[in-house]
Amino acid sequence: MARFLGYLAKRIVNYIVMIFVATSLTYFLACAFMSPRSNYESRTPRPSQESIEASLDKANLNDKTPVTERYQRWLTNIVTEWNWGLSPAGDSVNNEISSRIGASVKLMLLSTVLSIVIGVSLGVYTAQRQYQWQDRFWSGLASVFLVIPTVVLAILIVFFAIEINQQTGQRIFYVTGLSSYDGPNVFVAFIDFLQHILLPTIVLTIISSVGYHLNQRTYLLDEMHADYVRTARSKGLTKKQAIRKHALRASLIPTSVNVAFSIASIFTGAVMTEKIFAIHGMGEYFINCINNNNINGAVAVAAFSGACTLVGALLADLFAAALDPRIKMS
Repeated sequence: MARFLGYLAKRIVNYIVMIFVATSLTYFLACAFMSPRSNYESRTPRPSQESIEASLDKANLNDKTPVTERYQRWLTNIVTEWNWGLSPAGDSVNNEISSRIGASVKLMLLSTVLSIVIGVSLGVYTAQRQYQWQDRFWSGLASVFLVIPTVVLAILIVFFAIEINQQTGQRIFYVTGLSSYDGPNVFVAFIDFLQHILLPTIVLTIISSVGYHLNQRTYLLDEMHADYVRTARSKGLTKKQAIRKHALRASLIPTSVNVAFSIASIFTGAVMTEKIFAIHGMGEYFINCINNNNINGAVAVAAFSGACTLVGALLADLFAAALDPRIKMS
């Protein structure tokens, strides 16, 4: 255990250094390609030059200041105050991101859990019935959803939900936002949340479960035809026993690694879904930062994604150690 903990500590230090370097490079790239000054100069009426310079200096976005000086000030504020700066409009990046993270968690958490359970279960189910009608049906359906763009799938589901609302004469499904009830009744608030979250959850679950299904099917088929599984069967184990005791466990290792590394996408990977359902999450915020020349916001999202990837990498190590008997934690 001590050796394994030492290995994890070394990995954490390496990942932190990588995140620092990647975030710093992102900052310099954002400063090179984004122009917050244009946000002020394009306004009508155009602010005075003194006002523009003062606003840019306040947000540490003035391109007339050397980029190394801006970087030093930006980094110092993060280290000493955990202050990720201001947007060109003068809003706190910390406040903007904190509210977006909550929306992304509400949107992605349930769909992520469902997609993993459904996708992996279908992968195991179809792999054990290779070339049978069940395998052909589910694999064919997965291939269909694989080529359907997220936007098209979301719009089709929205139209279907609107049709149900019209046929029943009631608002069963909401197609925008995460809530519309502000009252004190917890039960009503929960039902209202379910009415809002159901449609985007369906979209994201379908999209993600397809990948888990096809990957798990491939991994398990590879293990089922491995020599050690054939050896286990030659010693008297049935096909199901050999799969359950040997092949399934080995096939779950790459799947668990994929699941762990999907943590970053939980927060930033649902851009189109957030746009269609008008959910103000991290994905939408990142796109808005790029469109609005919000250097500090874009870099903060990149750093947050890097931190999520760090957590995913550590979880991947833990999953692999738990599932792979060749990895010793002693």
